[in-house]
Amino acid sequence: MTKLLEQALEKVHQLPPAEQDAVAWEILHSLEDEQAWAARFAKPSVKSRKLADEALAADERGETISLDDKL
Repeated sequence: MTKLLEQALEKVHQLPPAEQDAVAWEILHSLEDEQAWAARFAKPSVKSRKLADEALAADERGETISLDDKL
């Protein structure tokens, strides 16, 4: 365990039980959310691959505008 995590847990340990549970819920929820996002982006979806292919094809046909030209 890192020193920073030890410090955080020591502070949480000093809180009332209901607040400890609230902090624990936030940590667990955040970790689950992070895992869900990582899984979602682990491999591109068919739809995102299709959209990327369409964008590249439009660019090759000269149908896009450079961001430098827009700024």
